[in-house]
Amino acid sequence: MNRSGPATGVVDEACDAALARTNEAREFGGRHELPRDQLAIRATALREPHVQAITVRIRRPALPGGLTQMDVVWAEISQSPALTIELASLTTVILLLIRVPLAWWLARSKTFAGEAVATLIALPLVLPPTALGFCVLVLLGPHGPGGVLASFWGERTLAFTFAGIVVGSVLSGLPLVVQPIRNAFVAIGDFPLETTGRVSRLYAFIAITAPLARLEFVKAAVVGFSNTIGTFGVVMMIGGNIPGRTKVLSAYVVDYVQASRWREASVVAGGMVMFAFATIFTLALIDRHCARRGT
Repeated sequence: MNRSGPATGVVDEACDAALARTNEAREFGGRHELPRDQLAIRATALREPHVQAITVRIRRPALPGGLTQMDVVWAEISQSPALTIELASLTTVILLLIRVPLAWWLARSKTFAGEAVATLIALPLVLPPTALGFCVLVLLGPHGPGGVLASFWGERTLAFTFAGIVVGSVLSGLPLVVQPIRNAFVAIGDFPLETTGRVSRLYAFIAITAPLARLEFVKAAVVGFSNTIGTFGVVMMIGGNIPGRTKVLSAYVVDYVQASRWREASVVAGGMVMFAFATIFTLALIDRHCARRGT
């Protein structure tokens, strides 16, 4: 079979593309280029002349300068941890400001409206993250409330911005922080308010009810922060996965898997597993502390 036809051109293009991808710029205190003789490419055209398909196998070259796999991963995701922590911290602060009054109102409300609001808050627990992200994306778009809000500072939309993924993260984490505090307020009941006599209800809440539920506040904050660290679907739909702006740490696992970079995916996923373990262990210690003190 004549190998000088279209199949040869396809093979050459595949080789050039593989070489270009391997020689992408990475900053390790200097720019390291990988020579062509380190790139092993074997392209085999199928024997059928009517099928223009090839198989390209690439052996990843050794890392230059004694670099480790963790060095490569850290160089690629160097901006993402700071962005992820900033997102989780801001989301947790916002949740702290709105969860207590919201949980207090839901705990004391006996109306149909209260149950309807509680149902809306709990929707992220059962909705697929992509579906929730799409709904929020529409609301933050140029034709939604987010577009009207963004127009005040000269923008058209809150979608694909850091502010947009903050909104999505707050909505995603709201049921995880509101429901435990609501349950704590329900368990405490109205007794602290009824025994304070002429003291204002606000003072009774701050002096009695809030301290009784303080450990639930801490647990809710830990869960909210950790949930934001691991959020991907909602952030991807709203933020568009833009490096340096909206691309969080969890997105790299998906990117590495899609690129068949299993080692890098294992490093990032392993780090997130350890963080999740630390979170659950912390919550277990808090529960144990509560059991010892009888609170």
